[in-house]
Amino acid sequence: MNAALHPAGHRPRSRLRRLIAPLVVPQVFDFWASRLHPTWSWERPLARIVGRSEASADAVTLLLAPNRNWAGRRHEPARAGQHLMIGARIDGALVSRSYSLSEAGRADGRIAITVKAIEGGKLSRHLYRDARVGDVLELGPAFGEMTLPARVDGRWLFVAAGSGITPLMAMTRQLAAQGMPVPLTLLYWARRREELCFVEELRAIAAAHPNFRVRFLLTRQEPRAADEDAGRIDASLLDAHVDDLAARQVYACGPGGFVANARGLIEARAQAFAAEAFTPPPRAVEDTGTVAVTLARSGRTLELARGESLLTALEAQGLKLNSGCRMGLCNTCSCGKSSGATRHLHTGDVHAEPVSSLRLCVNSATSDLVLDL
Repeated sequence: MNAALHPAGHRPRSRLRRLIAPLVVPQVFDFWASRLHPTWSWERPLARIVGRSEASADAVTLLLAPNRNWAGRRHEPARAGQHLMIGARIDGALVSRSYSLSEAGRADGRIAITVKAIEGGKLSRHLYRDARVGDVLELGPAFGEMTLPARVDGRWLFVAAGSGITPLMAMTRQLAAQGMPVPLTLLYWARRREELCFVEELRAIAAAHPNFRVRFLLTRQEPRAADEDAGRIDASLLDAHVDDLAARQVYACGPGGFVANARGLIEARAQAFAAEAFTPPPRAVEDTGTVAVTLARSGRTLELARGESLLTALEAQGLKLNSGCRMGLCNTCSCGKSSGATRHLHTGDVHAEPVSSLRLCVNSATSDLVLDL
């Protein structure tokens, strides 16, 4: 039997599991086990939606209860600021994308994601519009390095725009649970007031903790509350709300253009700066021509365009490959390369190590390649 069959907590002996493992067909086990409980599984990490709440006019927060197969429960717990792959079956096909945790570290092991409905986003619109309490989602391991250190000290500034608020909200909640041990200012941009998430909770945290200040910055509406202002990110707006930038450790998160502007305005002036963008940066180089790419496992050789991501080029040839964020963050599309050279599409760097791993979504071929596919 699987540990997931004991949600109250009694984990079966690993020795028994090892003994019966050769007799178990996971797919068959999962089929019958799911009839008893939706998240019982031999080895698949799954989560049931146990809570749903509107986060803004175009976003929803889903509270998830993972089963015991999820690495975020079995090993190192998922941390505020990290992301994970979420998968749902839509029209019979599994669709997976990367989402930030908006809450982590709960005593009950539950986690939360806050999903903004994106125009043309198949999974985001499904989760926003159709996902309901009781539905089961597939989970990947938590990943991401922009997390709070084990010992938090100094003065901090969080800068967010759009969906970039989600990992920073998780970290704000973590610090609030610790009594807000350091001074923290959060500057949060949105186009309109109704697109802001967590407004009342952030105001409650600010009221409870003098060390915390939040300011809501609107780009298409005029301010009407004391904690609101208007305007896009620029030096004067930063200086108006943060008079000690040189003493601040800064985390920034949001769309690629916003993060690039934040980096240009803040990185050289702050004590430390780290950022994550939710859209990929522009390509650094455009190559032309084609190369021969050999797939070692299948023995196929394909002619692929240079300058196009290997993931996109291989999918155009009919290959169905695992992928997630498609921005080089989640490692879902990582693949072994035994020979040839590739170029990172965002930095322009060429990598010619004979045996290495590469993310197919952000690398293109610059010579003939042999891939472990």
